Amino acid sequence: MKHLFLATCALPISGTMAISSWCAAESTTTINILAPRNGETVTETFEIKYEILNAPAGNHAHVYLDGTYQKGFKGTFTHVAKGEHTITVKIADHDHKDAGTATDSITVKVGD
Repeated sequence: MKHLFLATCALPISGTMAISSWCAAESTTTINILAPRNGETVTETFEIKYEILNAPAGNHAHVYLDGTYQKGFKGTFTHVAKGEHTITVKIADHDHKDAGTATDSITVKVGD
């Protein structure tokens, strides 16, 4: 009987821990590049799409191509040289400083 009681008590405790972890993950700021996909071959002009989840008010995305910030970026890269390139999207705060909360990167190949 003693073992049954301990096992029953452990179930609610582990369930509470799992729910707490899930809730914490649900409130974490994330950014995900949706398109193009990592490793994809693209033309010299292509769009990127990304999603931001759970960002505080005023936070927004900054886009980088091969480490260079794309000031005023509107979602479409144009005249990108052939070869491999890294695209990084980071969360910036209302002052345009890297919030350090979320980032995502992909590599694409610009082909013919």
